[in-house]
Amino acid sequence: MSPRDATVSVMDSSAEGAGHPSSPRRERVDAIAAVYNAAGDDYIAYADGDPTRPFAFEGTHAHADRLIWRLLDEKLTALRASGVREVRLLDAGCGPGTWLRRLVARAHALGFTVVSARGFDLAQAQIQRARLLAGNLSRLPGVDLTFDVADLTSPLPEPDGCVDIALCLYSVLSHLPDASLPSVASELARVTSGHFVAAVRSIGSPPSALADPMENVRRIERDHASDLCEIELCDGRQAAFRFHLFGAAELRDLFADHFDIEDLRALDLFHRRFTPDPRWSPPSLAIERTMSMELARLEEAYARHPAFIDHASHLLLVARPPSAAAAALSRLAPRFAESMR
Repeated sequence: MSPRDATVSVMDSSAEGAGHPSSPRRERVDAIAAVYNAAGDDYIAYADGDPTRPFAFEGTHAHADRLIWRLLDEKLTALRASGVREVRLLDAGCGPGTWLRRLVARAHALGFTVVSARGFDLAQAQIQRARLLAGNLSRLPGVDLTFDVADLTSPLPEPDGCVDIALCLYSVLSHLPDASLPSVASELARVTSGHFVAAVRSIGSPPSALADPMENVRRIERDHASDLCEIELCDGRQAAFRFHLFGAAELRDLFADHFDIEDLRALDLFHRRFTPDPRWSPPSLAIERTMSMELARLEEAYARHPAFIDHASHLLLVARPPSAAAAALSRLAPRFAESMR
């Protein structure tokens, strides 16, 4: 077993899901789930902002979130404009369900008459929060919105090619063992007929406690060789868990055999680095409108630049299954090569 396949666990035995796991897989699942379960209701405010205002984009990753949402809105709008009236959505690793709620609300507003949406996550506390927040949305006519506790390394229940937009955002893929990533990519491709959108933390990203803001952190250590992250919070909670940081080429290679890659770009190269931190930055350094506009310009200028892309907070990948003609050519290529020998 390689160092990157070694299991890690929550060190605080009071955290939900720590216990005594019966297998390396169970230990991994429990360790990751416990981190997000322990964050509870505070996680959504930290990650996504006010849950009652899902389109305000006021969370920690506000700039990146606005860019992702603009992309998703464009895909959803184009699908509706093509005459499609039914849409199916999937969010793998949905957390408190914010992104799926955004998509469902927008799809209903665009006039889709049937909106089927499923989100799933390892953390039961986050799924419970997602179900609670789904409330009125899940009761809209034509809307079927569900949230499940599930592991992305298990086979997906969706039929082949049924999902119009599939999401796997932020830290989800980073928590998975190396050995499972090819099969996860294959499963996501199997169920996706439209667009697949993924975001992961980059190898050059600033430190993050993932489920808690950095001002709550007393100590954080990342071992890149073993993909291990250890965190001690100011309230005494401690956790150790798998966390892999991706390079842009690595992310592309993971999905290139299954999808046509439409875009691969940096998310937030500059914004978070210039955001004042109350622990050491004075309020006078707050970002003003002129500076914010300049940062946005720089983001677009360098988002795909090879020298900059791996220094982003996150990487964004946008993909879709190859066309039928391209897929047929791909299947014929090995036979043609064999016939030429």
